Amino acid sequence: MKLRKLMLGAAALALSASAAKAEGPTLKLGHVGDPGSLYEATAANFAKCVEATGTATVETYGSSQLGTDEEMLQKLKLGQISFSLPSSIMSSVSPTFGVFEMPYLIKDRDHMRKVRDGMRGTFVDAAGAKGYQILGFWENGFRHITNNVRPINVPADLEGIKLRTPKGEWRVKMFQSYGANPTPMSFSEVFTALKTGVIDGQENPLAQIYSGKFQEVQKYLSMTGHVYSPAFLATSSRNWDGWSDEVKTAVQDCATKSSDFAYETSAQMDNDLVSKIEEAGTVVNEADKQAFIDASKPIYEEFGTQVDGGQKLIDDIQALATGA
Repeated sequence: MKLRKLMLGAAALALSASAAKAEGPTLKLGHVGDPGSLYEATAANFAKCVEATGTATVETYGSSQLGTDEEMLQKLKLGQISFSLPSSIMSSVSPTFGVFEMPYLIKDRDHMRKVRDGMRGTFVDAAGAKGYQILGFWENGFRHITNNVRPINVPADLEGIKLRTPKGEWRVKMFQSYGANPTPMSFSEVFTALKTGVIDGQENPLAQIYSGKFQEVQKYLSMTGHVYSPAFLATSSRNWDGWSDEVKTAVQDCATKSSDFAYETSAQMDNDLVSKIEEAGTVVNEADKQAFIDASKPIYEEFGTQVDGGQKLIDDIQALATGA
């Protein structure tokens, strides 16, 4: 019931954001999330917040209407859209973001809050060097594996499975090290690829799995929680430099406020969606996370030695873990 209220609230926010126009510019926000997704809810929350300041109107476009993540990053650079919501693809923008591809690095959302608040400048600077402005640390979530071959309990169970991943170097390397056959693919293509058997499975947070209707075409959901993926409210330096100080202040303030909304909404979704996925007929199992952690040591070593400052990034994030 609580999840339904959250989704209805997000829908109401989206309607009000499109119905009422504030003074100032109209800013387009694109994302790949489907209706009912965490992306949709958080984008609507942000749009409503900006609108309430009276400085600008934010129009949100989900379901990859404005392009794939890769295409939207290009459109930001060209000034064709105002915001996008990249997640894993940021590791292909700057190697610094690859640290979020390290398995089991982020322990929980309290840990991520500490990373957001304590290391914000590291990631803002890394994006800025590539012409992007990171405004908000939102959420994609803790990722789990679905497939049509077998339940995944330990890494060896992934042997030979054709698994869709986002277009990020370190996610591909991680699943190769586990024995899977990772296949990078845009999110908008995944449902059809699963349905037709082009791929056996995929890995995503529960909110993306459920809103993407993957439970309709997948036999197994394995609760691996192997990676926590932030989502970043991003614009380009070109866009940012063209906005008035009033718009900049409103956008930055609302981006920050929407971060906590994203964490709280995603936590509620995680509580509610497993049973809904099971009701659709998908078999759910708890994976042996320690087995995955033990198998992940080589990917940490490779990142720490190959990425400039990589080991320090890992150490700094681990030092912020809850209880550290």
